[in-house]
Amino acid sequence: MERSGRFRDVVTTSGELREIVGDVYPAAVTKVIDHLDAYCIDFIRHAPFFVIGSGGGPRDVDVSPKGDPAGFVRVIDGTTLAIPDRPGNARMDTFFNVLENPGVALIFLVPGRKDTLRVAGRAEIVADEALRRSMIEQGKVPRLVMIVHVERAFFHCTKCMVRSNLWKPEAWPDTSGMQSFGAAIVAQAKLKVTATEADASMRNAEQTRLY
Repeated sequence: MERSGRFRDVVTTSGELREIVGDVYPAAVTKVIDHLDAYCIDFIRHAPFFVIGSGGGPRDVDVSPKGDPAGFVRVIDGTTLAIPDRPGNARMDTFFNVLENPGVALIFLVPGRKDTLRVAGRAEIVADEALRRSMIEQGKVPRLVMIVHVERAFFHCTKCMVRSNLWKPEAWPDTSGMQSFGAAIVAQAKLKVTATEADASMRNAEQTRLY
């Protein structure tokens, strides 16, 4: 990795890193399993949201959020997940990355739960009609399904959720002064519409083009 030269005391070796953070807790190692057990499956079936990381190359690393009704990720068996592809912006960053490098990592979240589930494995993209039709939502058949062949799974501790107060609305930051999503898109994509028009278009898409 190229060093920016902007910062001092850059950590460059695993030995340096381990010296700073100390020894790993034994349970943090032994808790990792190579399949989805009953606890993992139960968590996934309650999860309406997850984030997937992928990388086609050193400069093609991507993290993408995915959401649908709880249980939308299908547990086919203890080492296989099926994820329906819903309409989006058609960038398909994750899918293109998987074509180059099938390694993926996922973090599942369940609202109100402070723990998270981390899953990693190898992905493939399928257009199997029977599988796609079994994953219909609001009358719409997904165009594609991502299959994840699970190689690692483990639960992540609650500290990040406690620190962030993610599920405590009373602790959320005041966002009234933030620029809208539409304003950001208009500026960054150099669109010839107003922020108000862009926001209205997004609200319409949320109502009419989710599936």
